[in-house]
Amino acid sequence: MKTTTSPGKTGGNFYGLGTYLGLAGALLAMIALFSVLSDHFLSYDTFSTLANQIPDLMVLAVGMTFILIIGGIDLSVGSVLALAASAVSVAILGWGWSVLPAAVLGMGCAALAGTITGSITVAWRIPSFIVSLGVLEMARGVAYQMTGSRTAYIGDSFAWLSNPVAFGISPSFIIALLVIIVAQLVLTRTVFGRYLIGIGTNEEAVRLAGINPKPYKILVFSLMGLLAGVAALFQISRLEAADPNAGSGLELQVIAAVVIGGTSLMGGRGSVISTFFGVLIISVLAAGLAQIGATEPTKRIITGAVIVIAVVLDTYRSRRASRRG
Repeated sequence: MKTTTSPGKTGGNFYGLGTYLGLAGALLAMIALFSVLSDHFLSYDTFSTLANQIPDLMVLAVGMTFILIIGGIDLSVGSVLALAASAVSVAILGWGWSVLPAAVLGMGCAALAGTITGSITVAWRIPSFIVSLGVLEMARGVAYQMTGSRTAYIGDSFAWLSNPVAFGISPSFIIALLVIIVAQLVLTRTVFGRYLIGIGTNEEAVRLAGINPKPYKILVFSLMGLLAGVAALFQISRLEAADPNAGSGLELQVIAAVVIGGTSLMGGRGSVISTFFGVLIISVLAAGLAQIGATEPTKRIITGAVIVIAVVLDTYRSRRASRRG
């Protein structure tokens, strides 16, 4: 099992100070560029608004980091988010439930969707790409049925999550930041985290060491679903509504943020802190392009190019690491 827990090739020491400084440098360079191109970009209002808009992306990126580390992928996160939001709307508007049980129901539905994805993937050894694609369609369909394909206006029941409390920062951002800190500690300081890295690095070696990887893989997908439910609550708090179309295409932003942060698409390597930098980079890029008046096609081209560059760098790092190994 030494190969699966070697600090040089895991989510631990591989992500040293140099990696974080590199990501921070790229982020600062981007901020400097947009500050020159736009007179209004470098302001407290810009960054506080940005911070309050990204909590859903932050928590989803945490779950996706864990999934990519074990060598999987989940394309259903946007639809599962919409499913959770729709369940909350039905519970409050249709059944008269209070906020807390409705929130638990939404997160439970999302966790169940993630568990289904993980269970089918593990039980039948089907690539999670295919399974999650099917769950994507099913979750979206259920969301449409729950809401009658219409936006359900819930009101300000969850508004406290998005209302700024100090320095213009909302509770949702603080919660998302705590999720990132806890997830990083789990990944780097617990046996569970080492098992996940080992599964992504060499699942057969983990199995030969007497550890059954199946429950760990299912648990990671369940966690991804649960975090999609949390992200749904963040969106509801901002929109004061549950939109069955919410999260459409969000999975691409999530995967992009995680890959830009340096988590390997091949599995076995990742860092939640680096993912946070990836979220900031892709969010600042989107906000900056919007402020300088970039057209939608231009924004898509630039964002796509950044993703391709990140994937190329990931492939280069993986090949370099395998040659060293």
